[in-house]
Amino acid sequence: MAESNAKGATVIVTQIGSPIGRRHDQRETLVGLGLNKLHRTRELEDTPAVRGMIEKVKHLLRVEQAG
Repeated sequence: MAESNAKGATVIVTQIGSPIGRRHDQRETLVGLGLNKLHRTRELEDTPAVRGMIEKVKHLLRVEQAG
């Protein structure tokens, strides 16, 4: 993964699930990723920190490799 970071790799995340009824920290994680409404999409840098956040709320997201 470190090699892909050197090339400026990105990942596209789309929120497909609602945070209603989920733990508060999961909602905060979505906001940290720049997602706060259904079907909102963000292109984020592919770093270990972002990957950890995605893993925490993976049941609410669709993840694709950019480019």
